[in-house]
Amino acid sequence: MSLRQILLVPLAFGVLWATLPADAQQPRKVPRVGFVCALSGPSSHTEEFLRGLRELGYVEGKNITVEYRFADGRLERFRDFAAELARQKVDIIVAASAQAIQPAKDATRTIPIIMAQSEDPVGSGFVAGLARPGGNLTGLTTMSPELSGKRLELLKDVVPRVSRVAVLWNGANPVAALELRETEVAARALGVKLQPLKVRGPNDLGRAFSAMTRERAGALIVLPDFMFFVHRARLVDLAAKGRLPVIYEGPEFAEAGGLLAYGPRYDDLFRRSAAFVDKILKGARPADLPVEQPTRFDLVLNLKTARALGLAIPQSVLIRADRVIQ
Repeated sequence: MSLRQILLVPLAFGVLWATLPADAQQPRKVPRVGFVCALSGPSSHTEEFLRGLRELGYVEGKNITVEYRFADGRLERFRDFAAELARQKVDIIVAASAQAIQPAKDATRTIPIIMAQSEDPVGSGFVAGLARPGGNLTGLTTMSPELSGKRLELLKDVVPRVSRVAVLWNGANPVAALELRETEVAARALGVKLQPLKVRGPNDLGRAFSAMTRERAGALIVLPDFMFFVHRARLVDLAAKGRLPVIYEGPEFAEAGGLLAYGPRYDDLFRRSAAFVDKILKGARPADLPVEQPTRFDLVLNLKTARALGLAIPQSVLIRADRVIQ
């Protein structure tokens, strides 16, 4: 090869490289998504989120990276998690737990935040409205306040003669007060007297159940709250000892021995959260993506608990149940 040919080889390669598309010249950036959750590790909700991503063509570790932050029940860790993810400049933060939304909102005004399960995003000040959220937050709502009245109706269907119903709520949860007001509206329409019992921690549960017994409550509604979820086994045990019919939110309560559970299908919410990730990565702004409401709800009935309480479940409730635990 002549000296002229040797000198022309690098030039030829340079011309070829310059004509290649930009995405062929350098590795494509892999987006990073922060996933902040109150649990101690991956759950069915995590898997549903990943399933949603896979259905949209994303494979973890290949064309998307998920930075997991699990709080192990210590909700105070959310602020550190959110600040850390903001410093790392992840592309999106998914607030997998309702309690993670405010810390994420405080940590960044620019990184898009997806709410996988917000109890009342407008009332909590997370978004300006469901149709046009504004700001850097969007996602899904569980419609918790709106469902409070429905739970009381279901409880009344199962215990038709009940006249006094206790309501257990966490005073540290700002949304719980709104849920209580919605329950009071339903109670007036149904002719039921409520006995609201505010607690702020697990040490208050025994006192609250003693008050129910003292005031002769005929049934109980447990308003949605992570503290109640964590201590669901104790709640179910206290209810069994007091022979109280109880309605909760999630199916995990009925699986633990609770009589009734009614709420949104959370697996759906987490799978649909992946669609928000996809839209934002493709250029959509959170401010323009409407907050979605649940489309499917689960009514779970524990017949074993009903028998232990001596309750005959009406056929109208049985046929509406999405799942019956024998």
